[in-house]
Amino acid sequence: MMGSTPSNSLTLLLSLASLPLFLATSLAAATPLPGKALPTKSRFLPINVTSGSAMFFAFYESPKPHSPPSQTPLLIWHQSGPGCSSMIGNYFELGPWLVSSDDNNSKNPIIKSNPGSWNHQFGLVFIDNPIGSGFSIAATQQEIPKDQKSVAQHLFIALQTFLSLEPSCISSPLYIIGESYGEKYATDTRYYILQQNSRLPESQQMNLQGVGIGNSLTEPAPRDQLEEIQDETVRLTREGRWREVKISRDQVFDWLQNATGLAMLYDPRRKRPYETDRLEAFPQKEEVKVALGVEKGMIWELCSGVVGDVLIEDVMKSVKFMVEFLKKIRVFLYHGQLDLTEGVVSNEAWMKDREWEGLQRFLKADRKVWEVNGEVNGYVQRLGSLTHVVVLGANHFVPADQGLSSQAMIEDWILEKGLFANRKR
Repeated sequence: MMGSTPSNSLTLLLSLASLPLFLATSLAAATPLPGKALPTKSRFLPINVTSGSAMFFAFYESPKPHSPPSQTPLLIWHQSGPGCSSMIGNYFELGPWLVSSDDNNSKNPIIKSNPGSWNHQFGLVFIDNPIGSGFSIAATQQEIPKDQKSVAQHLFIALQTFLSLEPSCISSPLYIIGESYGEKYATDTRYYILQQNSRLPESQQMNLQGVGIGNSLTEPAPRDQLEEIQDETVRLTREGRWREVKISRDQVFDWLQNATGLAMLYDPRRKRPYETDRLEAFPQKEEVKVALGVEKGMIWELCSGVVGDVLIEDVMKSVKFMVEFLKKIRVFLYHGQLDLTEGVVSNEAWMKDREWEGLQRFLKADRKVWEVNGEVNGYVQRLGSLTHVVVLGANHFVPADQGLSSQAMIEDWILEKGLFANRKR
């Protein structure tokens, strides 16, 4: 959200920072967000105290932690875009409650418990990132980051503040997950955290343990292999003309969708695109805003066109070198089998081009059939700190499409169980 004036944004930020969220519990009976579905905490994290720019977050404690709070893994979720709200992940994909429709009124959005939530055993944080996205406040358009380094700096500030607000999480194992373009946020933030950790005393370091990358846009060049339009996209990529590359890539997808007649490239099985009306309407409700600690007059967008335009030149830039840097921590790549936009083949192409001493051994490692509750759910390929999973029958939005399978996947990877168990590196 773009703030109307810096002073108003700062006033809002300071007032919310001093307001305990659960003063809103009394509203539970009158809100479509009942008390049991409220986040453990949701508020704003200051990015620029002077101007009032701030990031909005919603934090959910684990209802069934496998360890004490200080040792319970904490997942930080980043949405795609650029400019899309993490409330998509929260209420559409992997949060504890998902937006659905009233059985008596299909246009009335309500929420229902999600049996495949990723916070079953872990803490889960959704951050509207970068500023200007979702409920997050950008006091001016000029403050919206234009590159991943600036995005990472903002996120580092936000995470430091969040951990100071949650003392029980200060030493928690930290896992940062990004979907599609959100993978860039995840990768660059991990890169930045590792750099900062090397300069800080151990007591001030973040306990970063791993990065998860889902249906990612890590290295664009190998994937653009169509004829005339695709060749143009490749040429622009090599010349580093990033705004034009993004536009050309969109033309490729438009051509493919028109030529195939598919409803959407995220999932060729679907006969119609996702219906986002309910999802878009839910955070707009005044009762929901109040329950989340957001001012009623704030404007929420599914995806911010302003943020998307500011970061358009960043979309097609490679971050493969940063993934290679992350060999110091665990790296988890997962892909839905049916995604035609950021799918299995294109991501395996850049993986084969990684500069990693164990690459050839990884490529020769067995792809083992992965089962959940006796049913085949895909395959797992693993060597040392690198794990790659292809989720059978899943589309671009893996947690939304295969909820229980994705829940088992993230839990087994973090807890190193089954095919994800730690082996000699």
